[in-house]
Amino acid sequence: MGIATDFILLVVSAFFSGLLMQRLGQPLILGYILTGIAFGPYSGGFALTSVHEIELLAEIGVALLLFALGLEFSLKDLKEVKKISLIGTPIQILLTIGLGYGIGQWMGWDAKSSLWLGALVSLSSTMVLLKTLMNQGWLGTLSSKVMVGMLIVQDLAVVPLIILLPMLNEPSLGWIPLEIAILKTVVFLAAMILFGTRLLPKIMRYIAHLGSRELFLLAITAIGLGVGYLTYLVGLSFPFGAFIAGMVLSESDYGHQALSDIIPVRDLFGLLFFASVGMLFNPGFLVEHWQQVLMLVLIVSLGKGFIFALLARIFKYGNVVPLAVGMGLFQVGEFSFVLAQVGVSTNSISHEVYSLVLTTAVITMFLTPLVSGQTARLYALRKRWFKHEALDSKNMPKSGLHNHVIIVGGGRVGFRIAQVLKRLHVPLLIIELDQLRVERAQKSETPVVYGDASHEVVLEAAEISSARLLIITSPEVMITQTVVERARKKNSAIQVVARAPGVEFLEEFKKLNISEVVIPEFEAGLEMARKALMHLHIPAAKIQHYSESLRQDLFASLFNENEEEVIVEQLQTAEEQFDLQWMLIKPGCLLEGKTIGEAKIRTKTATSIVGVIRDEKLDPSPDHNFCLQAHDRVAIIGTDNARETFFQLTCPALK
Repeated sequence: MGIATDFILLVVSAFFSGLLMQRLGQPLILGYILTGIAFGPYSGGFALTSVHEIELLAEIGVALLLFALGLEFSLKDLKEVKKISLIGTPIQILLTIGLGYGIGQWMGWDAKSSLWLGALVSLSSTMVLLKTLMNQGWLGTLSSKVMVGMLIVQDLAVVPLIILLPMLNEPSLGWIPLEIAILKTVVFLAAMILFGTRLLPKIMRYIAHLGSRELFLLAITAIGLGVGYLTYLVGLSFPFGAFIAGMVLSESDYGHQALSDIIPVRDLFGLLFFASVGMLFNPGFLVEHWQQVLMLVLIVSLGKGFIFALLARIFKYGNVVPLAVGMGLFQVGEFSFVLAQVGVSTNSISHEVYSLVLTTAVITMFLTPLVSGQTARLYALRKRWFKHEALDSKNMPKSGLHNHVIIVGGGRVGFRIAQVLKRLHVPLLIIELDQLRVERAQKSETPVVYGDASHEVVLEAAEISSARLLIITSPEVMITQTVVERARKKNSAIQVVARAPGVEFLEEFKKLNISEVVIPEFEAGLEMARKALMHLHIPAAKIQHYSESLRQDLFASLFNENEEEVIVEQLQTAEEQFDLQWMLIKPGCLLEGKTIGEAKIRTKTATSIVGVIRDEKLDPSPDHNFCLQAHDRVAIIGTDNARETFFQLTCPALK
């Protein structure tokens, strides 16, 4: 079966490797890379027969990832990081080239090979970093925006590097090839802007109106890969074209749906990319040159990470951002493979340099999820070591906070909770790690602490010891467990309201002694059922009774009801006997044209009419001479059965 067999073996093996990594608490991409190493031509084991074809398919994975990135990306998002992206990234590339040149000279290489080494290690991995950020849940934070902005500029820099570096062999060619490449890029961007604003919306509108999900998925995939291929034909980067296509499509009305549909395809081809990276790894070369590889990995990782962190600091990014950027972008990227192949094909670098850079790149890619995952821990340690450095807090009352509510997470849910509490004048504070959300809270004059709530120093800044309620909006069980345990150390009496991802996690929340648990899917189901029952004219009190019964059935076995909850339940039961409900007098019903006295409503239905709305005017106390007309809205009081009897009188079908 050829490549089909190889593809099946890779997918099945990657599944089990990914499953193992998941059980070990490691990123899935590590399992994919290990799968590639196991099936690579240098492993000495069962090598695939279609390695080159797999590498070609992996290029689609890179393009689809950047296409999806473009769908999530907005030029508005780049505004806050434009300085470090457009100015800082070229500086980083030059500094890293200088670092690589120094390493090459120290290793006894000639000037040309040393410059190539610097250029090869100056690029970071967009693919690995994006997948790492997705797995860690950091995508969308200020740190991720800084990193993505710098990676985009790095990817753009690949084109001039591919043109400039081979010119070192023949300096007499001059700058004409670079000028041509810049002109191509400008023309391509102008064409994409025209295509995206004029033609693309019409195409997507037509496809969407056909109502076929398959055609919609095929259309967005064709747009991403097709535009990427066009950029390749004109001499630019295939993945760069896919990114621009995604970015243009994101500005349309169909960007969100396109992103949700393309994710499964992206992940499948992304698997092939990481497996192909593993296939390029030569264990024999590593064993033979382990000292050189180890030295290069250490120097490049530390030096490059320091350069990124320093630039983030210079461009006035504080808190965790410099550390996150340095620990996220230290690796050697996938475009270094492309650049290295150009170097070999033009006889600019030797196969030894190619293998050394390739091995270094694979190792640093493999280390990226592990190193980046330690960012929060190192940041917490730094806070302990430098306690004079205050946490970034905004809008804190001068008198401090006492008996307040702490909301962990300032996203859509947390911010909405904060707005409700503010209207009720309840003292509150938000803890948030996303800089954009911090800024939003700051603009709304809501007290906010920038930091990770799982760290004790952050909880101390939020004055957890004097708080009365802790609301955790994150659906991640591990985050909730950590936050609750740390909070209880400082305030053992604090009440906790938490969000659970599903019913199956209720036992875990019971162990944490959480006061209230909210399951969004369960609550959404109840609300939809409530709306449906209202349209079926089921009395409101009965709907409320059934909803509360379902909640009690779900939570009663896990959470003991306190005395106040029992009293509230009893009051709600009593309220059912004296519930007000609005009914519509329909044309042709038995009540139309009759007075309240003539209809003998109290005698026949055991209900009382306490109000009538007619022509948008309310009669709050109609007497027995009040004549009911079609389209009147009548407020009645009575038991469930009484209201049901009255409802039958409002229906024309009962004549």
